[in-house]
Amino acid sequence: MFVLTLCLQVITGLVSVVLVLLHSGRGGGLSDMFGGGLGVTAAGSTVVERNLDRLTIVSALIFGFTTLALALMIDSY
Repeated sequence: MFVLTLCLQVITGLVSVVLVLLHSGRGGGLSDMFGGGLGVTAAGSTVVERNLDRLTIVSALIFGFTTLALALMIDSY
């Protein structure tokens, strides 16, 4: 069970990295961080971006749960 959980964590970690890197950049500097890029965020997002966001969140949640599971498994030894 430990090896299966560890493999799942490695896979979801790599998938999370790839999904985060697939996101489009929205910032152009410090001015965008303090509200200068309001026009870009107010325009909305496409269906592909929303699905990418959902996949990223699911992948991150699985990664978090496997981290917790591994910590509990190691603690029980």
